[in-house]
Amino acid sequence: MKKIITLLLWITVLSGLLCGCGAQGPSLTEEEKNTIVIWHDKEEAVSGALLEELKALVPDVTVQMEYKSNLTEALKMVGNDPKAAPDMYFFAHDKIGVYAEMGILAPITGLIDRQTLDAAYVPMTLDAAVYKGEVYQLPVYFETLLFMYNRRYMADEDVPDTTEKLYAYMEEKTRGGHYGFVEQHSTAYYSAGWIHGFGGCILDENGQAGLSLPETIAALEYHRKFVELMPGESEYATVNTLFQEGKAHATIGGPWLVSAARASGMDLGIAAMPVIDETQIPISPYMGVQGVQVLKYAAENKTEAVRKVLQALMQPSVGVALAKVSGCAPAVEACYEEEEVISDDVVMAMRATAENTIPMPNRPEMDIMWTVAADLLVNINMSGLDVTESCNAAQQNAEELIKKMQ
Repeated sequence: MKKIITLLLWITVLSGLLCGCGAQGPSLTEEEKNTIVIWHDKEEAVSGALLEELKALVPDVTVQMEYKSNLTEALKMVGNDPKAAPDMYFFAHDKIGVYAEMGILAPITGLIDRQTLDAAYVPMTLDAAVYKGEVYQLPVYFETLLFMYNRRYMADEDVPDTTEKLYAYMEEKTRGGHYGFVEQHSTAYYSAGWIHGFGGCILDENGQAGLSLPETIAALEYHRKFVELMPGESEYATVNTLFQEGKAHATIGGPWLVSAARASGMDLGIAAMPVIDETQIPISPYMGVQGVQVLKYAAENKTEAVRKVLQALMQPSVGVALAKVSGCAPAVEACYEEEEVISDDVVMAMRATAENTIPMPNRPEMDIMWTVAADLLVNINMSGLDVTESCNAAQQNAEELIKKMQ
C-alpha cells in the first residue's frame, strides 16, 4: 500500500488508542443511533438550506451540521475514532481515494442499491464517486467551468464557437489594456480543459501521469498561442478583476463568478465551450461533484438513520433548494423537470457543459499531480521553456513522486 496512506492509517489508529476507544466504540443509545453529525466546509447559505431540507424530510433523525475549516486534515487525524469523527461529511469527490485507502469509508451501495442510484442520478456524477469499483459518495450537486462573456462587447450571435474563432477575436480585440479573452492559463484546473480537448490527461484512471503523452504535449503547444494574448499574471484575482471591470471581454470561470459579475452591473452571457478545431472536441474542463460520504462506523452502527438521511438527500427538493442558493447544478435527474431549475441559465449551462467534462480524478496520486502540473504550466507559459522537454521532465518528476507513495 502507499506509504503516505499507510502513515495516515497508523496516525488514525494511534489516535483511537490514545483516546482509549477501539474501532467498535461503545454501544449506542437509541438517541445516539438517531443522531447524525455531518461535517462540511460550505458557506452558511448552502449548509443552512441543506439542514432545513433534512429537518423537513427526516424529522425523526437529529441532523447536526458542523463547519470544519480544515476538514480534510481533520478527517485524516480522527477518521477511525468514532468519538471524534463525524458520521458523514459533505465535500467534493476528489478526496475519496485518500479516505477509501485509509479504510474509513463505507460504500454507498451498502445502504442504497446501485440500481436505485443509476435511475436517480446524472450518470457522470456517479462516475465521479467510483473508486476501485465502489461508489463512495452520494452526489448532491456538481460544478464545472463555464464560458462567460460581457454582452457590452460580445453579442450573443458573435460568441466564438471554435477556438480558432476565439483566437481571431483575441487578435482583433486585445489592445489598449483590453483583452479579448482571459483565463487562469497556468493553473492546472483551468488548463485541463484544453488538455482533455486534445485527448490528453494529467492523470489517467489507473493513477498514471499523462504529462508526456503526445496529446498532452500537442494541447499545451496549441494553447500557448492563446496565452501569448493574455496578461502575464494569471492568478484568480487578476483574471476576475479584468473581467468584472470590463477590461476582458470573455473568460472561462466557475459559477462562483456569476454573482460578482452581475453585481458589477454586467450583462453576463454564458455559452457552450468553443470546439477545438484540430480535434473537433470542445474544451472539456474538470467537473467537481459535491456530496456526502459515509464513515464506516456510522454505516455499521447507525445504519437506519444513515439510510434515511441518504434517501432524503436523493429527493429533488434538496437539489432545487441548493441550486437556488449555490448556483450549482443538481445531481438528481428529476430536478431538471422543475421550473426553478430549468429557468436558471447558469445551472442549465453547467448541465449542458457537463456532457463534455471529465470528473476530477479521485485517486491519492492527484495530490502530487496538481503541484507538478502547475510547475509545468509556469515553465511553459510564463518562462517560455520548450513544451516537449518540459512535459517529459515533469512526467519523470511525477513518476518518481508517485513511486515514493507506493
